[in-house]
Formats: sequence, structure tokens, C-alpha cells
Amino acid sequence: MSKNSDLYRSGINFLGILNDLKRRPEDAAKELGVSLEEILSVIKGEKELSHDIIKRAAEIWSVNISDFYLIHDDSPNGVKIMRAEESQKSSRVMDRGGSPYYEYRDTAMSSVSLFRPEWIEELCIVDDNEPNNPTVQWNDGHFMHQFTYFIGDVNYYWEESDGRKKVAVMNTGDSMYGTPFRPHTFATRKGASKNGLILALTYGNNLMISQQELSTLGVELGLNFYLDFSTKERAFSSLLKFSRENASLTHEELAKRSGIPKETIEGLENSITSLPDDEMLSKLAKALNVNVRDLYPPDSIEDKVIVRYYKDAPRWFYPESKAYEIVELAHSRYLPFSKALEFNIKKSENDQILDIKMGLHQYIYNVGDSPVE
Repeated sequence: MSKNSDLYRSGINFLGILNDLKRRPEDAAKELGVSLEEILSVIKGEKELSHDIIKRAAEIWSVNISDFYLIHDDSPNGVKIMRAEESQKSSRVMDRGGSPYYEYRDTAMSSVSLFRPEWIEELCIVDDNEPNNPTVQWNDGHFMHQFTYFIGDVNYYWEESDGRKKVAVMNTGDSMYGTPFRPHTFATRKGASKNGLILALTYGNNLMISQQELSTLGVELGLNFYLDFSTKERAFSSLLKFSRENASLTHEELAKRSGIPKETIEGLENSITSLPDDEMLSKLAKALNVNVRDLYPPDSIEDKVIVRYYKDAPRWFYPESKAYEIVELAHSRYLPFSKALEFNIKKSENDQILDIKMGLHQYIYNVGDSPVE
């Protein structure tokens, strides 16, 4: 995107902020201590919005500095490619426990996507498959969701919610999905012909956007809004209580509006009463002025870590021409717009046909020995 286009977008965004704050350009000029001509030039996309103006605006208005900065599209053609040679130049070795533990390399990454994919070589060698092997060095977990594709002989270690440590013996094609804040680590198994590799694709999903806002709550206040999704019953209880408190309704008032006994509502919120049927759910939703789906608990409660072995993965051909054999890798039902697929490209007479279409960001890594167009 050209600089002029960026200036135009910035000007439109600035005007939108002024409109939200009920400020005319002349009001903004006076309060920011600049000329009206400068404000108008910024709005028209003729002049860059200076950091001094942004800093002053954040001081006197209820806005954040980040509100004034636009997302930069680093892939205006829709595709960003990173060659292996370029990836190798980003190599850096991280020590843990006083010894080299991982070699990291960047892979293709865009500023408009939430993906943070890395090529990681496991430099730590373990001589057994015990989860408490003292050689491995654990992290404390991180804010991001993580999908991992394994290449070679790699052990994946993680910690369950109850503190138990587990290990999965992984090989090429195996994959895993892990939730945020899950302590984990990786290592190469002794006897491997070469060090194991992983493709670690971390991403924040929608929560990443709200991370800074959530951080302003603090731990103590944030815990008051914790929703327990450990079981379907507790998930529904949390959603019902959350919705009722957001509407500032007492149990008695909700009972009056819904025609459901107060004792039943209290039992639902305390996970004492069984899950409501569709009729009761509709009554509660109507009384709370929310959609029925806002009260639905998840269909199933999944493990926090999902391991999928390549030999057990579903596979099929796509499209009708069978140009590709697709292998479904690890993924979570909680993230319906996050899919992990391996494409094995078959010979086809329709090589020039654009036969893959989806409305999601895509990250692609060639793990094979053959070049791919």
C-alpha cells in the first residue's frame, strides 16, 4: 500500500476518533495546541499525524495511543513467502539450564494475521521417555494457543491441570494442540539420526485482541469473572450467573420474568440441578434478553492438550479430481475456525486450476523434499 493511501486511511481514522469524541476539527486544534490547517491536512491525508499530537491527545482525551495507529498490511497481494535461506538467517540458539536447548528460526509471518509460526530444532537429547526426566527444562506456559507439527524423533512433555507431568512419543506427521498457560517442553530422543524438529504455530485467537484490556483488571478483580468450563453443568452455571449479574437481576426477579421457580434457578447456578431442557433454556434466555446460544455450554469438554498420531488421523481426497490427499491433524472443537491439515499433492491434469478456497488466514510449510508451486 502506498504512503498516500496510508495517510488517507490515517486521516479517516483520526476523523472517526474526533467524531466519537464529539470534537470538530477546530475544537481539536484548540485543545491539542496546533493550527486548524494542520488538523485539516491530517484529516485529508495530506500530512502525517505526528507522535506529539497523538501523545497530547492521549493525555487530554479518554483514548489510547494505539487507537491512532492503523494495522499495516505487509502482504498487499494476499501472499507472503519466506524462503528456507531467509529463514536460516534468522537462526538463534536459546539456552536453558545452562546448555543449548532450542534453535529457533522464523518462518513466513504476516502483520495482519495472529499466527506466530517458528521452526524449532530440539537440541536437548533424552535417553528415556519418562515424563519426569531431569534433563528437560520446562517453561511456565504462555498466553498463546499452540499447534505443533513434529518432524523426526521428538518427545513432547506437558503438565496436566492437576500437576501431573505427561509425555507423548512423537514422530514425523504427528501433531498436537495445547491451550494457553500449559507448561510444556520438547526434546530429541537418543538414537535419532538427527535432531528432531517442530513447527510451532502459536496464535492468540480473539482473546489476543483483548489482552491489554484484560491486564488492566488485575488478578484479583479478573478472578471474579472466571467462568468454570470444567464440566457442561459448571459451564452452564457460569454462563447463567454471568448473564444474570450483567443484567443486574436478582434470582427472584429472574424467576418472575421466566416463570421458573427461584429455587430451580439457584440450583442451576450452583450446578445442583441438572441441565435445563430446550423449553426452560428459551425462557431463561428471553428473560435475560440474550440469545439462547449465549447460555449453551460446550457440546463436549475436551482435554487441554490434544495429541493426534499420524497413523490415526482421518484422511480423504479433495476435490473430485483427487488432486490432493488431505490428512486431518490435531485441532480443537473450541476453535472452529482453526484447522490443521496436511496436503499431499498428487499428479493432476488440472494443475493450473485454483481449486482451494477458504475464508481463513492460511500458513503453509513445505515439509517434503519436492518443490511445490
